[in-house]
Amino acid sequence: MANGVWHTGYHIKIELTHADLGHPDRPDLLDEITLPIEQRDRELLQCLQHHGTGICRAEEEDRSPWMTIRRRTVDGVTTLVAAHLPVRTKPTADESDKHKALKERIARAAHRHGLSAQIEARSTDGKIRNDVLVSGSAGHIGWEAQYSPITASTVRRRSTAVADRGIMPLWVTNDDRAALIDRAPWVRVDDLPWRAIASDRAMLVRGGVRHLQDWACTPAAQRPCPLNGSSCGGLHVAWSLPALCLPPKPHTGVDALVAASAEGDYVPMKIPAQHNPRASTRLWAPAADRDRWRNIIGEDEALPDAEPPTQASLTFTEEDLDSTCRYGEDTRVFDDRRPRRDHADASGLHTFPEVPQRIFRIPRQPQRLNVSPEQRAEASRHCGCRVWQIGPCAGCGTPIHRYGPGSAHACAACRRRAR
Repeated sequence: MANGVWHTGYHIKIELTHADLGHPDRPDLLDEITLPIEQRDRELLQCLQHHGTGICRAEEEDRSPWMTIRRRTVDGVTTLVAAHLPVRTKPTADESDKHKALKERIARAAHRHGLSAQIEARSTDGKIRNDVLVSGSAGHIGWEAQYSPITASTVRRRSTAVADRGIMPLWVTNDDRAALIDRAPWVRVDDLPWRAIASDRAMLVRGGVRHLQDWACTPAAQRPCPLNGSSCGGLHVAWSLPALCLPPKPHTGVDALVAASAEGDYVPMKIPAQHNPRASTRLWAPAADRDRWRNIIGEDEALPDAEPPTQASLTFTEEDLDSTCRYGEDTRVFDDRRPRRDHADASGLHTFPEVPQRIFRIPRQPQRLNVSPEQRAEASRHCGCRVWQIGPCAGCGTPIHRYGPGSAHACAACRRRAR
């Protein structure tokens, strides 16, 4: 990879390994060239080899000769590197047909459920536009059918603009590598032809909708311990795809989500990782699961807000300028294929050493059982368990099968009263 770029505005070579970029008379040059693409001319920076010869090896791999400047950290050392931008293309006819079909399907589903829906809805100031704006009792949902590539910065910028106007964005993609995943509220659908999208056949949400799963990690649990593979005795809480729930849940249809999101039956959530608040997952979940999540996590155990990342100081190696395009040679930078962003693994895993008492419907009582050995033996025969598995009901203190596989926290009568 070349360690410099050509500035098409100033007609100068920029040396990325030098602190002054080779131009001590331009102190603001670093800030200028590191602006986000949407805030500057896309063709401001050019591959040095392309500028000199008219061709470079990146163009053979369907990349453009235009460059962006990024920071790269390797072994704790942060330097500036130049990366080729992708070729800018307009949506293909197939993408445009799918986009139009999905917009019409969303509007049709909204009307079928008695909701208001506007295609190509613009704000009163004309600064934002939603592919479909669906309005229900829970508010406004701005659906965006995204079949063509889009950058993460564009997704964030447009989502923020929409949210500032009281609209919840909901992006739809058919690509599990799309940059919009986890950058804003989103769902993923199958890559169907436009005729199937426009038809009445089922169109299922494959990613972005999850259900809450919580389980006590005991030897009798149906799931292995996600921490060490064996039972740890704690409580695990995580968000899973419908098919991976126990028991499995049906996939949500796009048509159903149109109504459920506008009516508040499904809600958007941003779930930070337990030990790394900067890492988070965005998902849509049933409102009841959201309420249970909040009850389990509890306000006293709420996770801190993510701190803005701090930028590492740059290191300049003062190397000689190299104008050779080395696209693809360095696999540790930005020329690799996009990673898959939509994963089937459970998200937002949280583990508690024991079940928080606040989530018990029947409050925990003093753990004492005042019975004779004969009474304990009789209770074990009645419950069909071992003598040492007999313990007090948490609600009324009656001897029950309290410990071991198949045990219960409370007797059947107390559980019925707690429903």
